[in-house]
Amino acid sequence: MNTPLKLTDRKRQAIVEAAIAEFRVSGFESTSMDKIAATAGVSKRTVYNHFPSKDELFAQILHELWNSFAELEARPYDPAAPLRDQLLDLLWRKMAMLQDGYFLDLARVAIAESIHSPERAQEMVTRLTRKEEEAVVWLRAAQADGKLAKADPALTPHMLTGQLKTFAFWPQVTLNQPPLDAAMQKKVVEATVDMFLAYAG
Repeated sequence: MNTPLKLTDRKRQAIVEAAIAEFRVSGFESTSMDKIAATAGVSKRTVYNHFPSKDELFAQILHELWNSFAELEARPYDPAAPLRDQLLDLLWRKMAMLQDGYFLDLARVAIAESIHSPERAQEMVTRLTRKEEEAVVWLRAAQADGKLAKADPALTPHMLTGQLKTFAFWPQVTLNQPPLDAAMQKKVVEATVDMFLAYAG
């Protein structure tokens, strides 16, 4: 059973969600702490008690976005398991994250701000690059096992996840399209895996 959040934790989360909403509408520079406080339904003093600056509030948004990725725990390559099943499992877990509404809101804010202020999002880019390396480790293990003979470990992880993002991330983030329905998710995941295996298998 989930433990109810304390009042102070609920206020902190309300502030983060209000910041996400305001940053999406107005951008980082044009959003004031006053506006965030009003949207969150708390006093400006409460906002500053939790986040001494707007930069720290934005850092919290990036932190939560990173945690969304971190929750996708790396599963090591299993030579005893069918390759296609392992790839399907990997992409289904990524699909669940990409179609989560809260994750998409976080991503919209982070991407928009990285365009205007690349240095502000540099830490996130560095972290995500390290996270992508886990897919490289998986692919190299599959190659060492005699599978995926044509796979380029530096290229194929991007090919694999890029196909997924074409349908299940970028249209939602940039064009506000709705998440894919269950049937379309299945179609995209399975087609992506099969096309990948046809190329690299």
